[in-house]
Amino acid sequence: MTTLFLSHPSSFEHDTGPGHPERPDRIRVIDQLFEHERFHLLHRALAPGNDRAAILRVHPEAYVNSIEAAAPKTGRINLDPDTIMSAGTWEAICHCVGGATAGVNEVMRGDAKNAFLAARPPGHHAERATPMGFCFFNTAAIAARHAQAVHGAERVAIVDFDVHHGNGTQDIFWSDPTVLYASSHQMPLFPGTGAVDQRGEHDNIVNAPLSAGNDGAVFRDAWETKILPRVEAFAPDLIVISAGFDAHRHDPLGGLKLVEADYVWVTTRLMEIAEKHAKGRIVSILEGGYDLEALARCAAAHVITLMGA
Repeated sequence: MTTLFLSHPSSFEHDTGPGHPERPDRIRVIDQLFEHERFHLLHRALAPGNDRAAILRVHPEAYVNSIEAAAPKTGRINLDPDTIMSAGTWEAICHCVGGATAGVNEVMRGDAKNAFLAARPPGHHAERATPMGFCFFNTAAIAARHAQAVHGAERVAIVDFDVHHGNGTQDIFWSDPTVLYASSHQMPLFPGTGAVDQRGEHDNIVNAPLSAGNDGAVFRDAWETKILPRVEAFAPDLIVISAGFDAHRHDPLGGLKLVEADYVWVTTRLMEIAEKHAKGRIVSILEGGYDLEALARCAAAHVITLMGA
């Protein structure tokens, strides 16, 4: 079995305007780097289109309809100061969702060992009925719910190493003991959530906040002592990764000091747990990462590690 790489050109049509950090070039640099011969064994597929049923497992229908209706015919509109829709945004969103569920399908059926979805917009800030922080629908949450509803997964762990806390994912699964959400992130930083005492109704939320200037040693210690033991004890049937690479030392939106080797390390550790409890099943979904060179290198390191399964 191989690693599945999912993407779609609609990501380039989500136009956030000049100067916005969440821009089409984020996907372009990943695509370009993945043309290197070291990725020749990577199985590539186009992310399919909208899976509305999958969206509705997470987001209320009225909210879904409102996002679809908000998409402009031309130009751009702001849903909030950071979250922008263009004429191509809705299609890009649909392929994000379709790519996530397709990745889950392939991995849960055993046709791929693991999968990585490189598409935009990101998702982990989207709450049940609120878009924010560049995000419209919570792609990782949709992937988890799809695994449960379609493939019978009893327990799904969503792990998040983006520099920003996934407030949306925490909100969605706050009272659900069948999903573990675990995150390391910089605090204080947008969106302001993710304190240690935010643990969920069933102790199913694990937050490991870090401070500006923390490096890979502090990051690894937080994962080794706080997050990985909880994921291990949860014994998930599937691990979904919210793979944000904006904790890299060169990223303009964060203040952590990670390097590529730190992403290799955390990916390897998650693969070990997945191998033990989930038949190796991992679906990784791109979130943040706004320095283009660092993003491409970190995504490459992450996927090369997944390919080593």
